[in-house]
Amino acid sequence: MWRPLPATGERNFMSNTGNAFARGKAFIGFVTGGDPDIERTEEFVLAMVEAGADLVEIGIPFSDPIAEGPVIQRANIRALSAGTRLGKIFTMTERLRRRTAAPLVFLTYLNPVFRCGYDTFFKRCRDTGVDGVIIPDLPFEEQPELRAFSAEHGVDLISLIAPTSRERIREIGRTATGFLYLVSSLGVTGERGEIITDIPSMVAAVKAETPVPVAVGFGIHTAQQAAAIARDADGVIVGSAIVRIIEEHRNKAGPHIFEYVKKMKEAISGC
Repeated sequence: MWRPLPATGERNFMSNTGNAFARGKAFIGFVTGGDPDIERTEEFVLAMVEAGADLVEIGIPFSDPIAEGPVIQRANIRALSAGTRLGKIFTMTERLRRRTAAPLVFLTYLNPVFRCGYDTFFKRCRDTGVDGVIIPDLPFEEQPELRAFSAEHGVDLISLIAPTSRERIREIGRTATGFLYLVSSLGVTGERGEIITDIPSMVAAVKAETPVPVAVGFGIHTAQQAAAIARDADGVIVGSAIVRIIEEHRNKAGPHIFEYVKKMKEAISGC
């Protein structure tokens, strides 16, 4: 049975995103920060870690999350309506760092980073224990400016590779840090009954160009899908299915998240 983890003494953690893949196939879970509130988000992150998640993505709520499907869009609206702002999420990650060493990654859009200021944003990530950042609307060609700040502060700037990116894999892989996020399907996030992209071929193409671990996301929500993906990829990313659990159970979602993540982690562990 899931229970909140006890607090421990404060520790200082440097970027350790790649460590998520050090013990075999990695399960990466996602929550929208502040859905339904900051306290519950902290609780849900710890529930995922206790259930076996190797890394947790925390979405920074944004008014126009163009890469997200309806489930995560609604979560963004709930979080913003509850008064969630970037500063509160930084404070939450600082608290989380007193309770877990698990890698934590922000998923954000470029506008909140720009408004915070690039140097200030990545410095706060470092100071509050955020190991990496994913920015879906940041074109690869425009990464160098941000990468300079992320590198200075020891925070991984994690690149995405889409099914249409085959010709760019070498270029993207050359600068990759932490892990590469391979998008399984065109379109926005959301649970899919079938993933038709040739994942084995895409993963093989990426691995031929870079030693950086490859995790696959978008659409994965069943244990069978996760196991199939993990046969080739280094990790599996699940977002909408977890956010849907939160939407259905709100403040009481913790035990349900724990059981779901435990099942998904077990499904990929033997791959």
